Amino acid sequence: MAGKKPIRLLLTGGGTGGHLFPAIATAQEFRRIRPDTEILFVGTRRKMDTATLTQYGFNSESIVSYGVKGKKPAQLIKAVATLPLSYVQAVRIIKKFCPDIILGVGGYVTGPVVAAGKSCGIPTVIHEQNSIPGLANRKLGKIVDRICLSLPGSEKYFSSGKTVHTGNPIRENILDLLGKNNTEGISEKPTLLVLGGSQGAQMVNKLVMEAFLLEDQELSSKIHLIHQTGMEDAAKVLEAYARAGIKAEVQPFFKEMDKVYAKADLLVSRAGATTLSEIAVLGIPAILIPYPYAADDHQTKNGEYYVQGGGALLYQEKDLSATILAQCIEDLIFTPELLMKMGTAMKKLSFPDAAAKIVDCCLETIN
Repeated sequence: MAGKKPIRLLLTGGGTGGHLFPAIATAQEFRRIRPDTEILFVGTRRKMDTATLTQYGFNSESIVSYGVKGKKPAQLIKAVATLPLSYVQAVRIIKKFCPDIILGVGGYVTGPVVAAGKSCGIPTVIHEQNSIPGLANRKLGKIVDRICLSLPGSEKYFSSGKTVHTGNPIRENILDLLGKNNTEGISEKPTLLVLGGSQGAQMVNKLVMEAFLLEDQELSSKIHLIHQTGMEDAAKVLEAYARAGIKAEVQPFFKEMDKVYAKADLLVSRAGATTLSEIAVLGIPAILIPYPYAADDHQTKNGEYYVQGGGALLYQEKDLSATILAQCIEDLIFTPELLMKMGTAMKKLSFPDAAAKIVDCCLETIN
């Protein structure tokens, strides 16, 4: 441990829940192990990020920062031109907060903050959720002190002497489900959970909606459906189900994901690293549809780890139709022994102690 004085932890990253939630999980573990830890998040000005951090009781500040990968020329020029300002803003926050350690969890905002911390002589650690690291973490891997990895295979992108395999941290309220026999709100029918609220998931919403509306299928009468749609598709999906007489729990986003996960027998989702790590620890089997435009096709690589381990099936969006999806759902959800086998396989692929391992890595780095 780094002495008896309170540790000052600066966390940076965000822009998506996939980056933010592991950071929250790590912050929660820091406070569990060292209750006197002072924590500050530095991230984007995205309202969802600041609202989520407030909900979990964490202080945050933001800097002006823009992504560079896959951007149009005008956007790229703007992003690069803003980097000096991002760096200066990050230095000011760091000098004011005086952290003992800086932990970056990925996303474009991580770059200037971790680089500023390094220039100020602060110990730095990064965490990579995906099997193929993002641009910011690839660059930062050359200067940081330690690199925490979620999935096997991503170590080849970094210097071997710096990496430690930790897994992807899980929030406390989701880990709390382990060992609980929670039957509250669980339907007598098998429950399908659809997570279509992430970036680029409109096609997931469309495929599931069409699968449940097929005339030769009776999924809606046999299955309890919980469908997270994201803001753009919520009204459209709700209206389509209502018109067809399909009873479903439909929300743009579910704030209490632990309660939603507790009901699920099978998941249909993209293959984001955080979702996968959460369902793995809970033993929920999945049908994965990777986002085809994800950087370096990292969602396919993420999903393959769980497919190879026997916990999930994976379909490329271009090869999938509503009919194929409906049949796949029916084949799995009405075969309890197969679901149980896949659920057991998912648990074997999980890392419930990931947050503790990252905290240990940070404390070792401080020393």
